[in-house]
Amino acid sequence: MRVTVIGTGYVGTVTGACLAYLGHRVTCVDTDSQKIEKLSRGEMPIYEPHLDGLLQLSAQRGGIDFTTDLAGPAAESDAIFIAVGTPSLPTGEANLCYLEAAARSIGAAMDDSRFRVVINKSTVPVGSGNLVETLVREGIRESHPGSQKRIRFGVASNPEFLREGCAIGDSLYPDRIVLGADEESMQVLRELYRPLVEQRFEAPAFLPRPAGMSRAPVVTTTLTSAEMIKYAANAFLAVKIGFANEIANICERVGADALEVMAGIGLDARIGGRFLNPGLGWGGSCFGKDIQSLLHTSGEYGYQSRLLEAALEVNRAQRQLVIQKLQEKLFILKGRTIGLLGLAFKPETDDLRDAPALQIAERLLQMGVRVKAYDPIAMEPCRASHPNLKIQYCESPQEAAEESDALVLVTEWKQFAGLDLADLAKRMSRAILVDGRNLFDPEVARRAGFDYTGIGRPQRSAAHTGGTAVTITI
Repeated sequence: MRVTVIGTGYVGTVTGACLAYLGHRVTCVDTDSQKIEKLSRGEMPIYEPHLDGLLQLSAQRGGIDFTTDLAGPAAESDAIFIAVGTPSLPTGEANLCYLEAAARSIGAAMDDSRFRVVINKSTVPVGSGNLVETLVREGIRESHPGSQKRIRFGVASNPEFLREGCAIGDSLYPDRIVLGADEESMQVLRELYRPLVEQRFEAPAFLPRPAGMSRAPVVTTTLTSAEMIKYAANAFLAVKIGFANEIANICERVGADALEVMAGIGLDARIGGRFLNPGLGWGGSCFGKDIQSLLHTSGEYGYQSRLLEAALEVNRAQRQLVIQKLQEKLFILKGRTIGLLGLAFKPETDDLRDAPALQIAERLLQMGVRVKAYDPIAMEPCRASHPNLKIQYCESPQEAAEESDALVLVTEWKQFAGLDLADLAKRMSRAILVDGRNLFDPEVARRAGFDYTGIGRPQRSAAHTGGTAVTITI
């Protein structure tokens, strides 16, 4: 099929590359000419593992192009994805200006040569499908007066569930595909996704098909329900993380180990073990924005969602734990040097949107702290996007540790787990380690010479507190 994808961010670029890999002819469109030029040269404007390799394979299979011109590709396409940003306004409401511009432009590009489906891939408030349909019709009316009845199209919602750092795997081997549309549009979507649903494609060598993966589940719903599914999923995950952090904070006070507690409750099939990792809270472009948008929608309909409000508040408070723990160890922070390990909001991405590290760094700087930082991927993006953040960028974790009074593990990059902790401790003025993601074994860190503190973990092991260490055997 012929496919156009509007927007070349994480969602649009990965979606376009995967559809082309499945054999469809894809054109990705963006108004940012510099980004399009980079992609056309095979350069990645974002960091996502294996994306460059997938784009090369996609060009050989279905074919993929990048352009700033929407009119030509949209006129030739059977399916047109809208994958533009929907950032939050100060009110919490989603900013739909990019979505609205895309919808009008799609209408202006249409003719009566075929039936087309306009697919919302962007995370949009409930009811946005109706808005898109209205705006597409406006675009048709303005550009093709008198042809409105002959130009046929449908509008669908196909929310994404991609995790940055795992986006290609989540696209090629999804745990579900959600489609909200009328029956005629649904037929197009079923054909579009048939290779994915039936897993009838050769898995790329760098990303083998998971064992037992033979078919992708499909959820077909109304357009409105599909829009709500995306918000409900992100809201639930944010609440689950918030719950883990609340329990962790109580664990610290009573002497329990939050990791043992989470392991114990995660074995309950009704709860599950994923997203129960205590830490510095979630970041990124999705959870906070989507909860704010859902709160705005619920307010429009006269409902106050106290649980979602609490999820935001718990996450905000969790980021301040680092400051509190540093004060407990160092008392006076002014004039101290603190090294941050990690800047991106999560591993395997260079995304700094709502990254806890940035808020921690800003607060420390306000308190008169000298801040050093190392991240394997996100330092250049941080320099570019936050030129006024006066931190010292280091070339290695060892440099970040050199003469620092404390280290804070903010992002749980895999390579940090293999660090020589004894070497780091010897380089520091004071060997204090605040493990914001519970990456390290506390006793290993202490034997290496660190004054260690994690999130929701007792200050001493069970052997020191008279307790008994817990072992889970499955």
